[in-house]
Amino acid sequence: MNLPKFLLGDNTDHPDDIYVVHTEYPQFIINLVNDDIEWFDDIQGDEAELANEVAKLIDEASTFYDREMERYTD
Repeated sequence: MNLPKFLLGDNTDHPDDIYVVHTEYPQFIINLVNDDIEWFDDIQGDEAELANEVAKLIDEASTFYDREMERYTD
């Protein structure tokens, strides 16, 4: 199966939360409401480089969510 890079997640136990699942390495779920991240992979390396990569992935997840919401309204 070829998974998309990002998926939207929903849970009725947490109706106010917005989850985006990143399916590629490093795999994680981010709650866009409070930017909490749950990592599924151990990530190691240069701390500054990792911080930049994490910031980039959070931005991509937010962009993905915004794009999906625009598509729902069309």
